[in-house]
Amino acid sequence: MTGKTTVNLPLRIYGRSAELDAVAALSDRLRAGHGGALLLVAEPGLGRTALLARAARDFAAGTGPRPGSAAPADCRPPLAGGPALLRAVAGRIDAVPLHRLCAPVGAGPGGGAGPGGGAGPGAGPVDPSALLGGFAGGPLLLCADDVHRWDAASRAALGVAARRAPGHPRAVGFLLSAAEHRADDPGLRGVPVVRLGPLEDGPATALLDALTGEDADPSVRDELLYEAEGNPALLTALVARLSPDQLRGHRPLPRPLADAAVLLGTVGDRLAALPADTRLLLLLAAAAHAADPDPDAVGADAAQVLGAARRAGLDPAALDPAETEGVARSDGGRITFGGTLLRRAAYDSEPSSRRRAAHALLASSVDAERHRLLHLLHRAAAADGPDARLAAELVAAAAPGTPTSGTERTAALARAAGLTAPGNARTTRLTDAAEYARQAGRPRRARELLAGTRDAAAHDAVRGRAELVRGALALRDGPVGDAYEALLMAAARLDPYDRERALAARTEAMGAAWAAGDVAACLAALAPESGPAFPVRVPESGAAGVPESGSVREHQLPARGHPLPARGPAFPPDPLSDYRAGLRTALRGDLPAAREPLRRVLERARDDDDPARLLRAGVAALVLGDAGAACHANARALAVARSRGLAALTPQVLEHLAYAELRAGQHARARAHAQEGLRAAHRAGQRNVAAHQHAILAMIASVEEDAAAVAAQAGAALAVARPHGLVQAATLAEWASARADLCRGRAGEAAARLGPLTRPGPHRGHFAVRMLALPCFVEAAALSGEPAHARAAVEEFAVWAAQGCDPQAPAQLARCRALIAVPEEADALYALALVRHEWAGGDFERARTQLLYGMWLRRRRRPGEARSRLRDARVAFERCGAPAWAEQARAELRAAGEAPAPAPAGASPVARLTPQQLRIARCVAEGATNREVAARLCVSPRTVDHHLRNVFALLGVRSRTELARLVDRAEKG
Repeated sequence: MTGKTTVNLPLRIYGRSAELDAVAALSDRLRAGHGGALLLVAEPGLGRTALLARAARDFAAGTGPRPGSAAPADCRPPLAGGPALLRAVAGRIDAVPLHRLCAPVGAGPGGGAGPGGGAGPGAGPVDPSALLGGFAGGPLLLCADDVHRWDAASRAALGVAARRAPGHPRAVGFLLSAAEHRADDPGLRGVPVVRLGPLEDGPATALLDALTGEDADPSVRDELLYEAEGNPALLTALVARLSPDQLRGHRPLPRPLADAAVLLGTVGDRLAALPADTRLLLLLAAAAHAADPDPDAVGADAAQVLGAARRAGLDPAALDPAETEGVARSDGGRITFGGTLLRRAAYDSEPSSRRRAAHALLASSVDAERHRLLHLLHRAAAADGPDARLAAELVAAAAPGTPTSGTERTAALARAAGLTAPGNARTTRLTDAAEYARQAGRPRRARELLAGTRDAAAHDAVRGRAELVRGALALRDGPVGDAYEALLMAAARLDPYDRERALAARTEAMGAAWAAGDVAACLAALAPESGPAFPVRVPESGAAGVPESGSVREHQLPARGHPLPARGPAFPPDPLSDYRAGLRTALRGDLPAAREPLRRVLERARDDDDPARLLRAGVAALVLGDAGAACHANARALAVARSRGLAALTPQVLEHLAYAELRAGQHARARAHAQEGLRAAHRAGQRNVAAHQHAILAMIASVEEDAAAVAAQAGAALAVARPHGLVQAATLAEWASARADLCRGRAGEAAARLGPLTRPGPHRGHFAVRMLALPCFVEAAALSGEPAHARAAVEEFAVWAAQGCDPQAPAQLARCRALIAVPEEADALYALALVRHEWAGGDFERARTQLLYGMWLRRRRRPGEARSRLRDARVAFERCGAPAWAEQARAELRAAGEAPAPAPAGASPVARLTPQQLRIARCVAEGATNREVAARLCVSPRTVDHHLRNVFALLGVRSRTELARLVDRAEKG
C-alpha cells in the first residue's frame, strides 16, 4: 500500500456542453446522410482524447452494429493516429492498397516513420478523394487523435479529405484533435475548429467529487480546484498524489501542491524535447514572471530576460525552438508562455540552485535606480538564507508614501518576511503583506501569508493583528460564526496595546453577528470597552494601518502580557463612538434614543471621503428609515472606492448601495449595482458578499421577473447563506420566493414559507428584515384563510410602524388591517392605505394595495369599482417594471368583467377559456388540488369542480396531466 489515492473513473465528460453539442451535431449530420468534419484543439490535459473516445462510443451506440462493417471509430495513444485511421478504413475498401491511401505516419513534426506507421518503400501521398471514395455504405465517423504529430503529407491528405467531407455524397465524418499551438497548421486549415478551454467551477467541482467520492475537506477542495486551474488531467494527478488523510484535512498538504513531477506529467513532454539553451532561457522568463509583483502581469519583460540571457552567454535565438513548439513567444516587448502550466513547469522543474542563479542574473540586468523594488525582489529570490539588511531594504522600498501599489507592497513584505528570522518582525511583515493582499482583492494570497503567522513566540499585539486580518477575510468568505470568534480574539489581544484596532475588530465582529442575525452577539461586540488613554503603535502604522518603515527597532517588544510604554499624543475621542452607541441603543429596542447619535454619524459623513465611514453612515440612515440618505452615502462611498481602486471594499460598497436602492424602491438601479457587485465579489473571492447580492437580485426578480428567475437567484443565495450562517441573506431569499408565490396566487405556499421567519421560534428570520417582510406574511395568511396568524402579526407590525423607521410602514399597516377587517371597516382602511402611500411614495407597494383593494371589491360584488382599482394597479405595475404582477391585475380585471382582448387567429385552444376558467386551469397545471385552487381564488371547491369539468370539455383533455401539458405549451408561445 502506498497510501496514495487511487483514481479510476469510467469515461465521463464533465461540463463541455458546447463541445458535446458540436460533436452531436456532426453525428446527427452523418446519420442524416451527409458528411462533415470537426477539429478539436486544446492545451495538454484539457480532455481532447477523452472527448474523442466519448464521441466514438456515443456514435457506435447511436448507429448500432452492422454486419460486415468496420468499427466506426478507433482512438489510440499519440503517434498511433495514422494506423488507427487505416485500420478503421480497411474493412470498407476493396482492391485499394492501403499504402495508396496515406503516406507513412511520422513520429513528430519533423517526419520519419513512427511505430507501425510506414507502409513500405514507395509509399507516398495520394489523391484524398480516394480516401473518401473508398467507403461503401455509411455512416462512418473517423476519429484521429493528436494529428499534429503526423507527418506533413499525411496531415495534408487528411485535411483535404476533411474539408471535402461536407459536400461528399457519402456520409463520412472526420473528428480530429490537435494541440492548441498547432491549430493553424496549413494542412488542417479550413476544418471547423472547436476549442476546449479550462473547466468552469461547476464541472471541475463535479470531477473532483467523483475523484474523491465527495470525501475531501472543503478547504482541501478549494486548494485543489485553485491549483488545477480547470485542467482535468492536473486535477486528477493532484488527487492521486494525496493520501486519504490529506484529502480529509487530517494531515497537511504537501508544498508545493503541484510539484515538478505533477506539472511535468501534464505538460512536460513539450519542455523535454527543447534544447538545453532554450530551457534555460525559458527558466529566465519564468523567473522574471515569478518576481513580478503584479499578479495580472502578461508575460515577462523581454529586455530584462534577454539581457540576463546575454550575461549567461545565451543567444536570443535560443527562444526560436520554443516559439516553433508554441511553448513561449516574444511579442510586443513581452515573453509569454503558451499557458500558465507551461510557465510553472519551466520554473518549478528546475533545481532551486538554478532558480536562484536565474534570479541573480535578472537582478543584475535590472536598473536598480529606476526599478528599485524589482531589483530587490530578484535579489531576495536569489538569497539562500535570512538577510536582515535586504529585508529592511524591501520594507523601506514598499512603505506607504512610496510610489508603490498594494500588490507591490504585498510582494515586498512577503519577500522581506522570508528573509527574516522567526519572531515578532517576521510575523508582523507577513501580517502586513496579508492585509495588503486582502485590500487588493486577493484573499487566497492573504490566507497563504497568514498561514505563516502562527508563531507561538510572537507578542500578543502582533498575533492580534494577524487575527484581525484573518477575521476580516472570514467575514467576507466563510462561516460568519468563525469570523466573529476570530475578531473578538483579535480585539482581546489588541486591547492593552492598540485600542483603535481593537475597536475596529469589535465593529467588524458586530458585522459578522449582524449577518448571522444574532442580536445578543451584536450587543456583546458593541459593548463599551475600557482601554488605555494612549495608543501603543506596534509597530508604527500609517494611514493604511500597516507599517510605514522597516526598522528592526520597531519590532523589539516586551514579553506578552506587559503593556508597552505609551508614546505620542493623547488618543482622540473614539471616531466610532456615535455609531456604536446608536446601534447598541437601537438593537436594545430604544429607537428614539438611537436617533441622535446616528444622526451625528450622518452629519459627519456629509462631505467625508473615507469609504468605511460612509458605509457606516449608510447603515445609520437605514436604521433611521432614511433610504434616500443611505443611497447618497453609499453612492459617495462607491465613487471613492472606485477612484482609489479598493478591490476588496468595492463589492461590499455595491452590496450596501444595491440594498439601499432596493429599500428606496429604485429597482432598476438596485439591479444594475447588484449585478456589478456580484461580478466584483466573485473577482475578489468574497462568496458571502456574492450571496447577499444574489438575495438582493432575488428580491428584485420577485418584482420584475418570473418565478424561475426568483428561484435561480434565491437558490444561489441560499447555497452559500445556509452553510456560512448568513441569516440576513437567507431571509431575503426566502422573502423573495414568498413574494413570487403571492404573485402567482399561491398564498398558502407563501404563508408556509414566511411563517417560520416572522413568528417567534428557533427558525425566526433576521431581526432587521423580518418586520419588513411581515406585510407579505399578513397578506399570505389572510388570503389563505389563516386570519388568526395574520391578526397576531398585524399587532406586532403596528408597534414597528409607530417607531417611524420605515416610511412605507404606515400605509402597509392600513392595508394589513384592511385584509383582516370586517367588510364595514375594510373599505375605509384600503382608502386610508392609498392616502398614506401618496405621502410615502413607492409605486410598487401602492400598486399592490390597489390590486388587493380591487380583488376585495370584486368579491363584494362591486365590479365597476373593482375594475377602476385594478386598472390603476395594472398601469402602476407596468410603470414600475413588474410584468408578472401586471398580468395578475389583468387576470383580476377579466374576472371582474373586463372584456379580454380577442384571441389571434391560430391561437391555442386555451385562449378560448373564460378568465376564471383560465385561472383555474393554470392553478391545476401547477399541481394544485381543487381545494387548494378554491383557497387561492376565494371560491368554493364546488365552483372549481364545475369550471374544471367545462375546461376539460372545451379543451378535449381527459386528465390533469394532459391539461398541464396544454397550458404549458400555450404559456410558452
